[in-house]
Amino acid sequence: MGRVSLSGPISSQAFEIRRADSDDAEAIAAAHRDSIRAIGPQFYPPELVDRWGAGVTPQLYVRAMEGGEVFFVAVGRVDGEPMVLGFSSHHVDDAQDGISVYVRGSAARRGIGTALLRLAESHALAHGATSIEIQASLAGVAFYAANGFDEIGRSEVTLSSGGTIPCVLMRKALS
Repeated sequence: MGRVSLSGPISSQAFEIRRADSDDAEAIAAAHRDSIRAIGPQFYPPELVDRWGAGVTPQLYVRAMEGGEVFFVAVGRVDGEPMVLGFSSHHVDDAQDGISVYVRGSAARRGIGTALLRLAESHALAHGATSIEIQASLAGVAFYAANGFDEIGRSEVTLSSGGTIPCVLMRKALS
């Protein structure tokens, strides 16, 4: 779908963003767990980070895709090997459009998350969305705010591994 230059220790080559399918579920889960473990400890205690990461399995993404959620992955090379650097998704829940974005810790702050977010937003717009509401982890609040989301409240999200995690409810109008 697109190529973007990536510099630094990951690769001096470009990364590619494409629509994901169920064959990508393991790689998406690995990128998600990496993001949680690399970035999460700056915002949550270790036991909560461990619980959050423990519930991330490939089956989560397969079920989500089967339920109509659309995923995009950014693929680049790490130590010469192709790897999913991050992902985004767009879903509709109770007629409300939602998006999520996760990027590996080593790939953060390189424009990958923003590129993935833009693609998910474009998908939402193309499917009639006028706004997006998300439950941002504390680790993602600054990213989403920098990309036009406004805080509308605070809550907790139930983790698939049990327990809850504090989050920030955010909304963005699409145009």
